[in-house]
Amino acid sequence: MSDTNDRKILLITGAARRIGAAIASLFHARGYDVVIHFNQSEQQAQALVECFNAQRPDSACCLQADLVAVSQVQALAAAALAWRGGIDVLINNASRFYPGTLGSVDEATWEDLLGSNLKGGFFLSQALAPSLRERQGCIINLTDIHADGGLKNYPVYSIAKASVKMMTKALARELAPLVRVNGISPGAILWPEDDQSEKEQSEAQRAVLRDIALQRMGTAQEIATTAWYLAEEALYSTGQTIRVDGGRTQGNSLLS
Repeated sequence: MSDTNDRKILLITGAARRIGAAIASLFHARGYDVVIHFNQSEQQAQALVECFNAQRPDSACCLQADLVAVSQVQALAAAALAWRGGIDVLINNASRFYPGTLGSVDEATWEDLLGSNLKGGFFLSQALAPSLRERQGCIINLTDIHADGGLKNYPVYSIAKASVKMMTKALARELAPLVRVNGISPGAILWPEDDQSEKEQSEAQRAVLRDIALQRMGTAQEIATTAWYLAEEALYSTGQTIRVDGGRTQGNSLLS
């Protein structure tokens, strides 16, 4: 893939940090040119793009958009398409995660969590569908093991991620046979960034690990390699969601 016209193009949302950055790094290392989407993490996004372009000139760019706003999603799609003329792989990774206990949820929380986790990915998929069909590409959606069982005190987030899982199935039907659509359901990969003390985090982690068959946290790299498998190797799979959770879930039931 020496010529830019021969390289496949990845657009990944929420790619400046954490799992998104790991996925972007793996795809770039394996020859993809990459569009890094960010909302607020501009400094990290720019640093990642500079790193990629130092490795292979003009192989990455970053674009800002708030995925809750459909107009910004459409502008993101247009800018991404203009960069190289098309998109081969769309990974809907961006997500907001915070609690909202029943009885305290307001409309703004609902709109924010459903918008960032679900609406943005849907409208971005819709906008990029013609290019993905033309290039016989694929979509990969990041959901969550709590899409199946729900996470206590996070009802809206759980609803949003369950909807992403259904979006994967629905878009697989809508875009077949030219575009494959699959999902990844991570378990305990990276510990949430919150205000817990070190002791509280340690205790919470031990409680989670007790319910994981493999008795360890997963890694962002393991999510990235699953994304690569779905994009480049799972050519006869669509409408599927792969759990990457170390055995924390059995069937449709969450162990904790």
